[in-house]
Amino acid sequence: MIIMINGAFGVGKTTIASELVKDIENSMIFDSEEIGFMLRNILPQQTIQLEAKTGDFQDLELWKELTVQVAHSLLVKYKKNLIVPMTIRKPEYFLYIKDGFSKLDSQTYHFCLTASKETIYGRLRHRGEEEGNWCFQQTDKCLTAFNEYNFGEYIDTDHVAIPSVIAEIKNRIQAFPKMR
Repeated sequence: MIIMINGAFGVGKTTIASELVKDIENSMIFDSEEIGFMLRNILPQQTIQLEAKTGDFQDLELWKELTVQVAHSLLVKYKKNLIVPMTIRKPEYFLYIKDGFSKLDSQTYHFCLTASKETIYGRLRHRGEEEGNWCFQQTDKCLTAFNEYNFGEYIDTDHVAIPSVIAEIKNRIQAFPKMR
């Protein structure tokens, strides 16, 4: 099983993923940001500037390909359920990765966590993010994208306790028909 936890920076993805991994037997977190960090470290600066003019490593061609390939390798090698927290707001990237994951495991689920801008900003401040940094700069872009495009299953996290979000995700997964 693969569970994608999407949403703006600060919405609670990592917190939810960390709790889910405790609740879902034989699971592990797969943070695709690590692939982006690796690419930033190994690709020539000219390539990065050419492909990712915005500074977003998700614009690097290899990022989405490697995200799917690494998920495949993790599933084959370790035979664990993957919990994948990620902020992915571009519909074409979302579809590429979700379709890729679905080909790897028919039990692939995607949940887009939402919250108000005020809540997100408060959570970013609470975790020590510097006002105006990358995370803050992405909030409006994420909120707009999540409103304009269909990112599947949405879960509002405004004024909702973490256990309630976990329960909601688990309930929705159980409601989906099993494809195996």
